[in-house]
Amino acid sequence: MPIVPISPDRQRLPAWFKRSLPASGESAATNAIVRKHGLVTVCEEATCPNRQECWSKRAATFMLMGDACTRTCTFCDVAWSKTPAKLDASEPGRLAAAVKELGLRFVVITSVNRDDLPDGGAAHFVATISAVRAANPGILVEVLTPDFCGKADAIAAVAGARPDVYNHNLETIPRLYPTVRPQARYARSLALLASVKQSQPEVLTKSGIMVGLGETDTEVRQVMADLVAHQVDIMTIGQYLRPSVEHHDIIRFVTPEQFALYERWGQEAGLKYVASGPYVRSSYFAEAVMAGAVRMPGGSPAEPA
Repeated sequence: MPIVPISPDRQRLPAWFKRSLPASGESAATNAIVRKHGLVTVCEEATCPNRQECWSKRAATFMLMGDACTRTCTFCDVAWSKTPAKLDASEPGRLAAAVKELGLRFVVITSVNRDDLPDGGAAHFVATISAVRAANPGILVEVLTPDFCGKADAIAAVAGARPDVYNHNLETIPRLYPTVRPQARYARSLALLASVKQSQPEVLTKSGIMVGLGETDTEVRQVMADLVAHQVDIMTIGQYLRPSVEHHDIIRFVTPEQFALYERWGQEAGLKYVASGPYVRSSYFAEAVMAGAVRMPGGSPAEPA
């Protein structure tokens, strides 16, 4: 397991994290459209390091149902609330309008966890998928959903809307769930992914993890095997970056060579597609990842579009 020693202040990034970012003109335009339609993005709320790069390409990952989550995952920078705001029935339409204005041909829609709602917000996902497709004929839709507390009807409702990709992240290896995802259950998340594939075989299923939280490479390989056993098509693997000193510590920085090895291991395990790298996130170049899974099963990650 290649490990890079972490500096005491946990702030210094390895040399391979240095990269030039594109000019911010299009990023500002994306920001203006997001603001105009009053939308929330995971790019901002989760402090994604790829925000400027993606927004410069007019790609944003929209986050439904507010900016406050009912769970307290220790890796995440999204705000917590026991009683988040009520759902806004206009949100699906506003999101659909923003997608049209951005000129997107592929959109990723995620949400906070809403354990306060009877269906976890599943009906809101379905309404949003419908609104986006009605306003944007031919668009491809990827959803990244919470686990809906394992409620079969909620999961089936979103799967039944037939997104092109159904993503639900495992986030980490099962041993770390009590400290990283205390309100989640590893087996429950795997069961969700399997149920989507069983009910909608044509929908691509996808999941991702972060590394650097304290997992071993043997445990990463076991997650790959578990995903294959539950008929998951696509896996993403990226480096965990600590949002603040109040969040889970960074235990290691994984080298680019090791990320390349993860990709090979995933292919050997039977995954259709593996996107693995320091800056990889669930929705990072998601359109290219989907294309890779469809056109190049078992191939290398697609180049960013």
